[in-house]
Formats: sequence, structure tokens, C-alpha cells
Amino acid sequence: MALNYRNQEVLIVGGGLAGLVASLLLVQKGFPVTLVEKKTYPFHRVCGEYVSNEVMDFLKRNELYPLGIDLPQIRKFEFSDTQGKSITMPLDLGGFGISRYVFDEWLYRLAIRQGVEVITGVQVSDLYFDAQEDLFRVSLSDFQERQAYYVLGAFGKRSKLDQVMGRKFFGQRSPYIGVKYHIRTSWSRETVALHNFNGGYCGINAIEEEKFNLCYLGSREQLREYGSIEEMEKQILWKNPLLESIFRESEFLFDKPEVINEINFERKLPVENHLLMLGDAAGLITPLCGNGMAMAMHSAKLCTEVLALGGTRLEVELRYTSLWNAQFYQRLGIGRAIQGLFGSGRGSIIARNLITHLPPVARFLLKNTHGQSF
Repeated sequence: MALNYRNQEVLIVGGGLAGLVASLLLVQKGFPVTLVEKKTYPFHRVCGEYVSNEVMDFLKRNELYPLGIDLPQIRKFEFSDTQGKSITMPLDLGGFGISRYVFDEWLYRLAIRQGVEVITGVQVSDLYFDAQEDLFRVSLSDFQERQAYYVLGAFGKRSKLDQVMGRKFFGQRSPYIGVKYHIRTSWSRETVALHNFNGGYCGINAIEEEKFNLCYLGSREQLREYGSIEEMEKQILWKNPLLESIFRESEFLFDKPEVINEINFERKLPVENHLLMLGDAAGLITPLCGNGMAMAMHSAKLCTEVLALGGTRLEVELRYTSLWNAQFYQRLGIGRAIQGLFGSGRGSIIARNLITHLPPVARFLLKNTHGQSF
């Protein structure tokens, strides 16, 4: 007799965009859903906070677009090399800016209203797949023990669970750190910019409440050399005159920056140890592409559609892997391939010259690192 898969509980580890969107879509389809988030909403995440309009139809169709919030519409892309020479071009789809502080909180409140069981301030400390019982056993840091038929991994770029599961990328050291601020500045509110400096690059775009998100990918070695974030910024980022101007003339709204370490762009798998991985847990897109938020939501859509179709566990895993690869494998690969053009003097100058003098190349790069409406 066939199982009614919508009676099978789904547990989602991680309450970022991928996890929250998946929880909402699944509960709407009749699945019992529990979501576990180690932090307590609202909170900041190190993220670009620019969302491509490839998600707009999806968000509005599923009533997931934040209402009552005036969000800036972004239509242009600016690129500068390490010397501060820049080029601006239109974005075909464009996008909008919204902070994770606001977006995640809005989705969290919606998930509670729609019947998702949300557990916050608690970590998943361990989990394993019981092959004999064909289900997951999950241990939480508050000593709860849960079980679920499906577990979705939406725990972000790097998690202790990656280590628990022995995921290959976890043992590979990364040279990158991520740093984020919210600022008030006179920058264009319809432009998302990517400014290069030696060893990394910095993005800026408008978000809600007349604020801007300033987020950069930097070098762990440079931080070690200069001893502090502030000194590294003055000695390295400020060599790009555009960045120096932003840092000098803006009002910084955080008491201290949000910082994360070990940002790894190596390949991951969308299914490991029978967990279906979503968002950054399945693959981290390079900041050039600016679409990690869109990819997180798209992966949630794909995964929930696969679960709704049902089938054996193997059929579900193979179907999700196939769909995920079709949507994201090439996109992530292109991002990794062109990563070398950024964060260096020569590479960034070459990139700017390509964008300036060969517009078809620029359009190709933007098209292949951004998705289509879904």
C-alpha cells in the first residue's frame, strides 16, 4: 500500500530564506512541518541583500512578497576595478533591496500564522538516518529528541552539522571572510555596485528605510596582518577611491560589523546522507552573482515540489538532484570560473575593460550568473 507522504513530518534545519520559504510552501501543501533555527528573530546575516527580480512572480504568486514595506527597485549595475575606475550598465531583470533582518522576520511571522512549528534559540546537535526505520532521529541542544521522515538542510554556508556529517568541503580551509554593515549614504538607490580592492570586493545596494547594505568579501590573511577590521579597511579597501569615499562619508549604523569566517565556494552536493540541501547548504554562489537570496528561494520551491510528488525516498532524492543541477550547477560553475577576475588589480582591470568594450561579454556574464523568472 502506498504511503501518504503528506502525513510524513518534515523537519527543516535552519531558518534563513531557504528554510522559511520551504516551510511555508510545505505547510500549504498539507505537510506537518517543524523548523529549527539556532538564533532568535530578528537578527542580521552577512549577505548582499539584493534580490533579483527572477523571484518576483514566485513571491507574489505565493503571497510571500513583504507587504507594507517600501523597497528600493534596483535597475543598474556598477563595477569598479581596484583603481576606482568604474562602468555602469542596465540590469535586464533588475531587482530589489531588502535586509535579511526584515525579510526573515516577516517570513518567520507568516510561517507561525500558517501553522509551521518554529523552534528558535535551539540548535540541532546531532542527527542520523535510521535505515531500518526509514526515518531521521534528531537531537536538539535543549535535549529534545525528534524524528522526521524528511530532513531539509537549510543551515547556511557552514555549520557544525557539516562537520558531523563529514561533508568534504568542511575540511578545506578558505581564505575568505565576510563583513557587513548597514549605512546611510548618498549613493544611488537604483544601483547595485561591486567595487574591487586587493584581495576582495565590496557590494553596496539600497535596502528599506533609506538605508544601504555594505558587504564585502575580504582576506583572512590581510585581517591577520593588520590586526583589526578597521585597520584592514583603511589599508586595503580604501585604496579604491570609490570605497574610500563611501567609508569616509557614510553614517555607519551598527556598533560593530557583522563578520563571518571560512566562506567556501567549493562544490557541495544537493543531497547528502539523505538530507535534501537548500540554499547555501547546497552550494554557495560567488558574490559577483549577487543572487544567493534568489537561489535560496528557488531551491526551496524545487524541493517542495519534489516532496509533493511523493515516491520512494530514492526517487525523491534523484529527482531533486536532477532538478537542482539543471538550475544551479552551471550557474555556480561560471561564478567559480570568473572569480579569478575579481579581487586583484590586473584581473579587475581586465574585467572592467571587457565590460566597457565588449558589451556582449558583460551581458553574457550577467545572464549566466542570474536565473530566469520561475
